[in-house]
Order: sequence, then C-alpha cells, then structure tokens
Amino acid sequence: MKRFKVFIKLIAITILLGIILIFAIGYGNYVKVSNKISVEEKVGIIQQTQSYTRIENISPYLIQATISIEDHRFYEHHGIDFVSLLRAFINNLFSKGIVGGGSTITQQLAKNMFYSYNASYIRKISEMFSAIDLEKKLDKNEILELYVNIINYGDNHMGIYEASMGYFDKVPSDLTLAEASLLAGIPQSPANFQLSNHLEDAKIRQKAVLEAMVRDGWITQSEMETVLRES
Repeated sequence: MKRFKVFIKLIAITILLGIILIFAIGYGNYVKVSNKISVEEKVGIIQQTQSYTRIENISPYLIQATISIEDHRFYEHHGIDFVSLLRAFINNLFSKGIVGGGSTITQQLAKNMFYSYNASYIRKISEMFSAIDLEKKLDKNEILELYVNIINYGDNHMGIYEASMGYFDKVPSDLTLAEASLLAGIPQSPANFQLSNHLEDAKIRQKAVLEAMVRDGWITQSEMETVLRES
C-alpha cells in the first residue's frame, strides 16, 4: 500500500511538471511571436487588405450568427472561456489526439493572426496568452471585425467580403438571415462545409446556427422556420 501511494504521488508530480513545462514553452512561444510583430502592427497589415470590411458594413445577421455558433459567451469572457476549455480538455483527454473545441473567437483570431494550424497543447497555451493580449488592446467589436475578415469560409474565400461576393455576388451588408446563417457555419470546417461541393452538409450546419441564434434571442423560432422552409 505504501509503495502504491508513492507511485501515485510520483505520477501526480510528473503530470504537474509536464503541465508546468507545457505552459512555460507555450508562454515562451507567445513572447517570441509578440517580439516578432506587435498586435498593433499585425492589425494594421490586416486592415490594409483590399477586401477588408468594417463591421458597420457587415450584416448584423452575420455577426450575430457567428457569435451564437462560435462563442455565445463572447461578451462575458476576457479572451478565454474556461467552461468551454474544460469541456474540450475532457473530450481531448479521451480521444486519440487533440480534436479541437473550447477556443473562443478571440483565441481563433489569435491563431489566425500569429500561429500555424498544427494543433498542439503548446500552441493552445500560446493562443491563450495572445487572446488575453488582444482583449486588452482591442474592444469586442474590433475583435469581431478582424475575425470575420481573416477567417476561412471555404472555396478559397478568405474573409467575409470574398465569401459574400463569391457565394452570393453581394456585399456583406446585404446578406440576408438565410445567407448569413449559412456562411457563419462554414468556418468550423471549411473543407467539409464549403458550398461548392458540400451544400447539403452546410445546410445541416445552418440549422444548428439558426437554433443557436434562437437560443440566444437574436431571432425568433418563426424566423428560423421561415429560413429553413424557404431553403
């Protein structure tokens, strides 16, 4: 029994040291990225792109749909949603690898601005530090604006302007509820929801987006049913 207790303690200490090491490396990676280019500089580069669209020129439906399906506690957290993070950690723990999840809109923005797409716990830690940094330097609308301008909407459409024009031949401000809810579902897995060859899957995802919007009070049940009936 005594040896078993010692063994358990050694395992616990090893796990703790492993977590500390991952956090240390993740923080070091964040510092390295931050020293390479500042948030202000990166934001400036993104905003200079020809297709960059200000939030006031984007349909409110698109913004609302994005918040509901990607990060419905967006206005409540400061870059990290610990409830979602814990849920994702448990899911990853019982899977064969990192299956994703738990990332806030701010964390996703940090990933797209500064990091590679290779999933790892170290990168996730780096994202968390960058997300906190973004929340300190930008307001929520600025974060949302940047996010929808750099996220992948499938079919080689990077950002909401390219997606809106490419899929519907209209500027983002003119997107209807049906169009916005369809687009908002794509970034979770662009290759599997892009409209050119996965329209039916995108419509299934759209239903989840609309249900999330009803849950959050952005639209009514009747509005959701109208969109689904028409589509």
